[in-house]
Amino acid sequence: MTLLAIGLNHTTAPVALREKVAFGPDSLPRALAELPALPGMAEAVVLSTCNRTEIFCQSDDVQTVSHWLAQFHELTDDELTPYLYIYQGDEAIGHLLRVACGLDSMVLGEPQILGQLKQAYTQARQAGTVAQLLDKLFQHGFRVAKEVRTKTEIGANAVSVAYASVSLARHIFPTLSDTKVMLIGAGETIELVATHLKEQGVHNLMVANRTLARAESLAQQVGAKAMTLEALPDNLHEADIVIGSTASPLPIIGKGMVERALKARRHRPMFFVDLAVPRDIESEVSELDDAFLYTVDDLQQIIDENRAKREAAAQEAEAMVLEQVQVFAHWIKGLSAVDHIRDYRHHADAIRQELLGKAQAQLAAGGDPQQILDKLSSQLTNRLIHAPTKALSEAGKAGDLARLDSIAGVLGLDNRENP
Repeated sequence: MTLLAIGLNHTTAPVALREKVAFGPDSLPRALAELPALPGMAEAVVLSTCNRTEIFCQSDDVQTVSHWLAQFHELTDDELTPYLYIYQGDEAIGHLLRVACGLDSMVLGEPQILGQLKQAYTQARQAGTVAQLLDKLFQHGFRVAKEVRTKTEIGANAVSVAYASVSLARHIFPTLSDTKVMLIGAGETIELVATHLKEQGVHNLMVANRTLARAESLAQQVGAKAMTLEALPDNLHEADIVIGSTASPLPIIGKGMVERALKARRHRPMFFVDLAVPRDIESEVSELDDAFLYTVDDLQQIIDENRAKREAAAQEAEAMVLEQVQVFAHWIKGLSAVDHIRDYRHHADAIRQELLGKAQAQLAAGGDPQQILDKLSSQLTNRLIHAPTKALSEAGKAGDLARLDSIAGVLGLDNRENP
């Protein structure tokens, strides 16, 4: 079977398609249950973030996997296939290592993806869809990512999509310390946003989340006011900046809600950043005067500037990745010999056990120990060298000198001067 990586990301597909193909907390268990049942499928891990959806698997049938991905999300093959990338073998290994190191991220070198990759691996293991190959590959990827961040500057002045959103707000407002910010969600991305905002001097924060307890937990960390999503309509007008990142399948903030908030603010401008896929904020909000909406795709310019600063470190990291691809590829090649080695050892041990049993029986019957040992050693030698001796003989009779030399080399006979 072939190692396969298939998916789409921010470089191949627009946000509208990415949100359709995203696996949420409710759909991922079903996906991990269906994948192993596909023809030619052995193992599978599903990675789904705001910027990418990817399937890493061991499969011989690329078309079946891509068709399943489209069908699962109620899309046709024609709607999805043009946006997919497909990597096999060494290319799939390299892709996973680059993803783990942040070399394939929208913000070059961002560390968040490694945590998301570890979570995807853990979920797949719990679902029973990870076996020897993917287990080894992901563990290798985690080690390589750690080494890259230790030995290069790829993680220096760490940035993320969260940091890019705060940078954009800093360009729009003269000073962030005078603004009031509403954060929607309480996950890792919003935690990062809150941290960056505090670093920029923002002290007036609100956190709205589906569960109040989670909102309160984050609010305590950053000194914010906590509320549920149901309280958003009554509090949205207080916010100068609104940044959302939840796993909600439907938008949380609609055009009408923003219209009412702007009216209450007497049309003082509001700045929205939607980091969620699917969207947290309806795209129609951008049609309103005094409402400025940015999605993850709109952050590309800031991200490109960050990428330029990290190119040198990225080149070092790429060289390390290429080396580690070969390391893992070499391990995979070694797997092909494992079954043969195991069978050969079992065969040899079966012969040993058989002859040893006969010798022990003869000793118990009062036979001469020296004669029995001589016979045991002779029979064991003859049985073990029978197959290679026969192969040498056949190669010699056929005049196949290349095969003869190859067998001799395997048997350690290639250096005849060494007794």
